[in-house]
Amino acid sequence: MLLRGLTWLVLFQLLGSALTVLLLPMLPGPIIGLVLLFGFLLLRGEVGEPLTVAASGLLRYLPLLLVPAAVGVMAYAAAIAADFWAVVGALVLSLILSLAFTGWLMQRLIERQARRQERS
Repeated sequence: MLLRGLTWLVLFQLLGSALTVLLLPMLPGPIIGLVLLFGFLLLRGEVGEPLTVAASGLLRYLPLLLVPAAVGVMAYAAAIAADFWAVVGALVLSLILSLAFTGWLMQRLIERQARRQERS
């Protein structure tokens, strides 16, 4: 039962990745796969037992992804509190720089893709 549900999840992720490569290079494949799975489940009208078992098995371990960050915050709470404004400033500055760089890089990639399409 679990293997069948995991197979469905992986199948939709692979389908989304294939669509990303073939048609929609600007969207992540797993996100497209998730939307396709959602549409499939809407059309079907129910979530089958294999998919429910697989999803609940995976969701059980999802909080483990947050453990390292939480441990770091708790272990260094005094240091973070002592340098609170420096930490906030660094976070805001890194956010602004990341957004600016991402926008610049996206524009360069869009221009490059447009040049490639003009040539072919």
